[in-house]
Amino acid sequence: MHREKQTIAIIPARGGSKGLKGKNIYPVAGRPLLAWTVLQAVQSERIDRVFVSTDDAEIAEVAAAYGAGVIERPQELSGDGASSESALLHAVDLLEKERAIPVGLVVFLQATSPLRKPRDIDRSIERFRAEGADSLISVTKLDDLTVWEKRPQGWESVNFDYRNRGMRQQRPAQYIENGSIYLVTPEVLRSTGNRIGRKLSIYEMEFWQTWEIDSVEEIDLIEFYMFKKNLADQVSGPENQ
Repeated sequence: MHREKQTIAIIPARGGSKGLKGKNIYPVAGRPLLAWTVLQAVQSERIDRVFVSTDDAEIAEVAAAYGAGVIERPQELSGDGASSESALLHAVDLLEKERAIPVGLVVFLQATSPLRKPRDIDRSIERFRAEGADSLISVTKLDDLTVWEKRPQGWESVNFDYRNRGMRQQRPAQYIENGSIYLVTPEVLRSTGNRIGRKLSIYEMEFWQTWEIDSVEEIDLIEFYMFKKNLADQVSGPENQ
């Protein structure tokens, strides 16, 4: 029997972290960090099901408590050298072969980038479908920030020519990948081993949504924006019931 393909959110969240121990379940604004992304995905109107891929029992417990299914990730796909794509491929294969869930679109969300709203996920999916894309990344505008790089000949500006600055308003718009939302078809994942295919679309988010958590110092910044932008009011969890 033919089953309609589903839009599946996959949140990779392994237990090991060099920068911040227990990062994925570290308390942030009253919830484990992972919980924010799980709730945003669960409350998205365009996502059919939400899964967390993990090698860690505590992370699995948090994922289930906040409404996500759990995919047990093998140890060989959980080390520092394992790519996110390998976790996504493992998850898609397991869902299709072992749980009989036909995956039409993968919504890859990173728990360390929690400054998103459920409607950001929905709008990115709408953009993806409207443009007939095979992949999408969320971005924020660079907005007059100059990127410099150390090269053999010395320091060079990367995103514009410092020798000919011109007016900021006349420079072409430039964007940075903010790591919050990725969309990709299973076909692209399998054929390229990459989250980005040949027909890429972008979903622009606000500049304050650029930040992610890699260290304790960044938690204060994330919490500031969570409270300032009332993100807790937009994603109710089991603790509110």
